[in-house]
Amino acid sequence: MSYPAKYRYSREHEWIDPTSGLVGITDYAQSSLGDIVYVDAPKVGDQVAANQTFGSVESVKAVSDLFSPVSGTVLAVNEELKTAPDKINENAHEAWIIKVELANPAELDVLLDAAAYEAFIAEETAH
Repeated sequence: MSYPAKYRYSREHEWIDPTSGLVGITDYAQSSLGDIVYVDAPKVGDQVAANQTFGSVESVKAVSDLFSPVSGTVLAVNEELKTAPDKINENAHEAWIIKVELANPAELDVLLDAAAYEAFIAEETAH
């Protein structure tokens, strides 16, 4: 799996598109979770904080917290995931969960680029 170069990635397996503010989970995360059956997301207008929980994803295997890669205000929530959470399984890098207006764009600088994220996954799966 190649990871889109335009995104930045967290060590908690979330991605953010720095130009649009869209946030989702990585392909690695969705494949680890298995079939996703429910997505719990914040409401438009809610505040999210970098490295803090903003919701959860429930699969047939487990419930996993979602961690925001950045701080900011939720501008949009992907309503389609309420009735079709499996869209994340189909294409994790297109199925965004929330759109965030960044409070501090410098937070993007601490996130991983695609190559660093792939190296991080390789290291994590080697153990």
